[in-house]
Amino acid sequence: MKFGCCLNMVATRPDGTGIEFLGKIAELGYDYVELPLAEMTALSDEEFEEIKKTVERSGIRCETCNNFFPGTIRLTGADVHMDEVLAYADKALGRAEELGVQYVVFGSGKAKGVPEGFPMDEGYAQVVELLKKVSPLAVKHNITIVIEPLRRAECNLINSFAEGCKLSADASVPNVKVLVDFYHMTVENEPVENILTMGKENLRHVHFANPTGRVYPNLDDEADYKPFFDALKEIGYDARISCEAYVKDFDKEAEQALAFFKRNW
Repeated sequence: MKFGCCLNMVATRPDGTGIEFLGKIAELGYDYVELPLAEMTALSDEEFEEIKKTVERSGIRCETCNNFFPGTIRLTGADVHMDEVLAYADKALGRAEELGVQYVVFGSGKAKGVPEGFPMDEGYAQVVELLKKVSPLAVKHNITIVIEPLRRAECNLINSFAEGCKLSADASVPNVKVLVDFYHMTVENEPVENILTMGKENLRHVHFANPTGRVYPNLDDEADYKPFFDALKEIGYDARISCEAYVKDFDKEAEQALAFFKRNW
């Protein structure tokens, strides 16, 4: 198993990437970094080149990206401009490929949330069609898209691992799979049994946080972690877990989180 950090949630600089913490997670012994794709796509070519150089110097790689689409792009509703969406996706996935990214996370709650008054089934159909059209771009850039279910407070569409698996099946393209996030799963009271019944075929990436405060995990008994880890082990999941959470003291809490993951795996 590889352990990594999503750095956008701890970012302190205007670019919002969190790249300023990359050296520390490499020093602590994390296996990879997960950087936010929307924020990196918004950078100038020169700024992105600096990100690439920083990653190259760090000794670890950006193997995954979260934040596929920014909230300024509409993916559902009456104001979807598919040509613009696909042009953005091609640029974003191209930058991900330059970094050596293998998986791009499609949560993008603000972008894909169905607008009030717009039929939910039509919004869902729009996302299915989007994934069908993005899939060839992802193939071109050697990337797999992983659908991230989000809690209802962040998005009104795709709120469980089970719904993410259905969306993947409806898109019916080989390079669109699913992520499970312990925080969102816990908040939505989704049973871990869904991992057991659907995970082997669909699960390709994991996000993790202590659900109390959405912070970095530390103590084994601070939440009901064991059933989740047991389910991952039972289906033979052995890829990556990214800590996606907030912190007060990054150096201390990131070190504690890595120790937590290693104890529990």
